[in-house]
Amino acid sequence: MACLLASSSSTSTIMFSLLRQTKLRLWISFLLLGIYLTSLPVSAKPDSLKEVTDGNWEKILTGEWMIEFYAPWCPACQQLQSVWKEFADWGEDMGVNIAKVDVTEQPGLSGRFIITSLPTIYHCKDGFFRKYQGARTKDDFLSFVDEQKWKAVEPVSSWFGPSSFLMNSMSALFKLSMFIRRCHNYMTEQLGIPVWGSYIIFGLATLFSGLVLGLLLVFIADFVFPSRRFSSSDYYQKKQAMEQARLIQQQDEAQEADGEEEEDEEEEEEDEVWRKRRGSPEGRPEPKGLGYPDEALRKRVVGNRKEEEEEEEEDT
Repeated sequence: MACLLASSSSTSTIMFSLLRQTKLRLWISFLLLGIYLTSLPVSAKPDSLKEVTDGNWEKILTGEWMIEFYAPWCPACQQLQSVWKEFADWGEDMGVNIAKVDVTEQPGLSGRFIITSLPTIYHCKDGFFRKYQGARTKDDFLSFVDEQKWKAVEPVSSWFGPSSFLMNSMSALFKLSMFIRRCHNYMTEQLGIPVWGSYIIFGLATLFSGLVLGLLLVFIADFVFPSRRFSSSDYYQKKQAMEQARLIQQQDEAQEADGEEEEDEEEEEEDEVWRKRRGSPEGRPEPKGLGYPDEALRKRVVGNRKEEEEEEEEDT
């Protein structure tokens, strides 16, 4: 009997200790669960500050946004970060999306919004962008949105809006410049190419790409807008007729030149005959020392010819 009592007491002790351990574990589990649940809002706060990139920037065209453009190396941007995070914690309650853009990582957005100073803050409402020019405190940001002070600010023109053709071109240009810069840093730092060598490479690449682009534009222009002169059906017939006319004209000019040469030869022969007959009326040479002017000799020769013709007419 005593043994039974001893065994039952030991069993009850073991059960009590197990129950005690189970309760302790339950309390520890509830405590950990409470700590986890209370830590959820704290970990969700950083998500209230959104990040805008070149890939998802179009989402800011809908709804209301406040966007900060910053750079990690900018001292003014570093001072604004804590204020901007506190302002972002109020964004969900006010129905406003608070975002930031790192211009060093997103050069396309820097060109799309023409960021010339840092930090730069924009307010966007349903695709209309306004540049924030007020004080940079949390209360000023809250009053700007809550009291709708942005309505007093002139929105950016549609010509310079981030979705316009001009700003798309600027974005592409900024991306290209950043790509060139990275290539330059890679060649000078990783490959060990001198700076002047990198400049020569980029110069030759620019020249070659310009030539290729120019040829491509010429081919496209010829294909889209062909020349009417070459596209007409009778172009080659007209060209052949013009060549024949040119050949005929050259032949005429050659014949005229030959005729002029023959006339010159006839004149030379007449002059030679006249020089032979410039003596006495019978054709004898004049005595030496008797010199007559050329005009007088001509008249004498002509007069002799007329007398001979009159004598022949009388004989007939």
